[in-house]
Amino acid sequence: MSPRPAFDAELAAVLGDAWRTDPAECLVYGYDNSRMQAMPVGVALPQDREQVVAIVRACRKHRLPIVPRGRGTNTTGATVPIAGGIVVSFERMDRIVDIRSGDRCAVVEPGVLNGDLQAALAPHGLFWPPDPTSAAFSSVGGNLACNAGGPHAVKYGASRDNVLALTAVTGAGELIVCGASTTKGATGYDLQRLLVGSEGTLALIVEATLRLVPAPPGRSALRAIYRDATSAAAAVARLMSQPVTPSMLEFMDAHAVRLARDVGGADLPADAGALLMIEADGALHELDATIGALSKAAAGEGLVVIDAARDEAARERLWAARKALSPSLRTLAAGKINEDVVVPVSRIPALVDGVQGIARDAALPIVCFGHAGNGNLHVNILFDPTDAGQCARADAALAKVFELTISLGGTLSGEHGIGLAKRDFMPQAVTPATLALMRAIKGVFDPDGILNPGKLLPPA
Repeated sequence: MSPRPAFDAELAAVLGDAWRTDPAECLVYGYDNSRMQAMPVGVALPQDREQVVAIVRACRKHRLPIVPRGRGTNTTGATVPIAGGIVVSFERMDRIVDIRSGDRCAVVEPGVLNGDLQAALAPHGLFWPPDPTSAAFSSVGGNLACNAGGPHAVKYGASRDNVLALTAVTGAGELIVCGASTTKGATGYDLQRLLVGSEGTLALIVEATLRLVPAPPGRSALRAIYRDATSAAAAVARLMSQPVTPSMLEFMDAHAVRLARDVGGADLPADAGALLMIEADGALHELDATIGALSKAAAGEGLVVIDAARDEAARERLWAARKALSPSLRTLAAGKINEDVVVPVSRIPALVDGVQGIARDAALPIVCFGHAGNGNLHVNILFDPTDAGQCARADAALAKVFELTISLGGTLSGEHGIGLAKRDFMPQAVTPATLALMRAIKGVFDPDGILNPGKLLPPA
């Protein structure tokens, strides 16, 4: 299944045995966590930026699409080679180049795993804020590609807020450097923030300078159980409108609570209608006052009980159950549409109520959980993929979820990205003029349209 011979020889000369065309090996790189699949004609495993430049220039010359890949943990099909071409996997570009504690920054290659980076930073008393649930398996490059966040983004921001500079290769095969290793800068356009979240459609990131944060000396957690999801959603709005910002604010509806208890092993009452996991961090002498303020805001109509995690082990057990939620959904139904939508925090009650109504109309379970402090909820529509009626109702429900989200002033994604799964909904989310500008920017960075074609932007 080799591509055209001249191209094959060119890549082999650059990469040696790191250029793969065997169908069995290519198949491994043809799918991601979206469960979509397509076959590339080859897989490139570069070890440095010079090889990436050579790969892009060869692909441009031969008009072959390029799909950049981290570890394939994304759920939107963003790394599936739907247009054929080659996959460029960054798994071998996994060096932590430098940790500069005094400047609170780290320089890394894109293949470094998030979890490995955090382990390397811990002895320095620092961490990189993005902490998706896939942190142990997802790469920094992949995190940057979709602007990954995680539960602590409510206080510390997502990937875009924690990158200082990027080195990348454009679709024209040019190496560019965006930003600087300083926390302030006003020198031209903010291109590094533009590249973050662009899902490899503009350039291939080959090095990143990341903003680091001191590890907090202490943290405390609260567990608030509510009668129903509406009451919990109203509490989120109260929590985020008072002066103290929690370091984590996670929401689970009744379905999610049941899964966390029955599958994840969390100690939760059988009649819990919804749950908030609330965490605060900071100086030890401030934590009592912070927890007191958060407890007061969490109290209100529908609260059943609020208590502190008895110890760190109890907090870890609850968080482990939260992390297990997404895979445990497969115990409820074989089919799952998992989308992360975002609304202004004050609109979360309306989003939760609206999704419950959509679930009733569709006669399908819809499980909601996620990063409520950012207004970012993961909406999971569950169905039987062998039942044509359920499949149709699930697709219709998804469209209604997006329509509801946009009507509430929200957007299609907070951290999963658009990829292929949400691409065709982009015209609903942005104006025609904005979409045209995005296409124009794509044309400047990638004049021949070879970088991750068919993703993020719908066909013109």
